[in-house]
Amino acid sequence: QVHLVESGGGLVQTGGSLRLSCVASGRTVSTSSMGWFRQAQGKRREFVASISRTGQNTLLGDAVGGRFTISRDSAKNTVYLQMNNLGPSDTAVYFCVTNPHNPSGPDYWGQGTQVTVSS
Repeated sequence: QVHLVESGGGLVQTGGSLRLSCVASGRTVSTSSMGWFRQAQGKRREFVASISRTGQNTLLGDAVGGRFTISRDSAKNTVYLQMNNLGPSDTAVYFCVTNPHNPSGPDYWGQGTQVTVSS
């Protein structure tokens, strides 16, 4: 079983930055790819970013590429999402997941952390 806990969300003005953290616990966490999804109120879920089990390869969604960076620290069982140049369209609940590219959906989801960007 895997448990994911996100933190680092909050309120920020347009152009500001935030760093989200996701701490994972449970078996074989370090062998899993990890990622982030987000869901704005009244909108569909959207892929944000993913990182390979080695941490060497990353993938970013079209809406965030060039502004966001995903990284991981395997020793701490933690994945990060550095978000720069934030805008109101980034306002959403951000979820940490394992195996984000599983065709049937991610294997495990965190509880989510709210990010709000003011105009």
